[in-house]
Amino acid sequence: MDTARVELTAHGFDRPGTVLRYGHWGRPVLVFPCEAGRAWDFADRGMLDAVAPLVDAGRVKLYCVDSFDEATWSNRSLPLEDRARGHLAYEQWITGTVMDWIRADSPGAGDPVTTGVSMGAFHAVQFALRRADLFPQALALSGSYDPSLWHAWGEAGDAAYATNPSWYVPGFGGGHLDWLRSRLDLLLVVGRGPFETEPTKALPSTRHLAGLLQDKGIRAELDEWGDDAAHDWPWWRQQLAHHLPRFC
Repeated sequence: MDTARVELTAHGFDRPGTVLRYGHWGRPVLVFPCEAGRAWDFADRGMLDAVAPLVDAGRVKLYCVDSFDEATWSNRSLPLEDRARGHLAYEQWITGTVMDWIRADSPGAGDPVTTGVSMGAFHAVQFALRRADLFPQALALSGSYDPSLWHAWGEAGDAAYATNPSWYVPGFGGGHLDWLRSRLDLLLVVGRGPFETEPTKALPSTRHLAGLLQDKGIRAELDEWGDDAAHDWPWWRQQLAHHLPRFC
């Protein structure tokens, strides 16, 4: 399998960010890791093996990125607004430096799909909703979509609002909403098994966000797996292998 690794400067953080690419051709897929994860987690957890036939066939090129959650959402010493500001710096890294590299590496291959598991699912959806011009489709597995519930404290400001889909989606309207209806296609996957309700709140959060999006007429499919489908890697491997082919 054709692979590449780059270290890209991430302004505002204390280290560069790693991007690992797998594949020689195909639809770009931007892969976010789970909470505080690194670019190599996707392969280390067996997710790459689960979709290797798509990669080998030239249907997808996977771009696995670092999170900087340890400096943003996972840093409980920071108030919510500061965590959100850190996330906005992360957005600038992804939409600027990382996307520049993907475009150069996959010219003419189409707009990237975003995907991720757990907190990575939040990132996948957040980037699609905020930058649908770059990321018109998202495949999100077992996400939680309200950062104000993540051990948050302190007063919420503009940054917290801009990074919380559960808050800003109800405010969509006018021409921007019409454009999102024509552009976006989101698939929200979640199980009803162990750890999907507590402590992660992925099941109720995914249902809530799906309802908000559907009320706005934005294409958002909710796929609930059964009572045995847990918040864990074996299930995410199955879900990714099941759903990713429809995007490529």
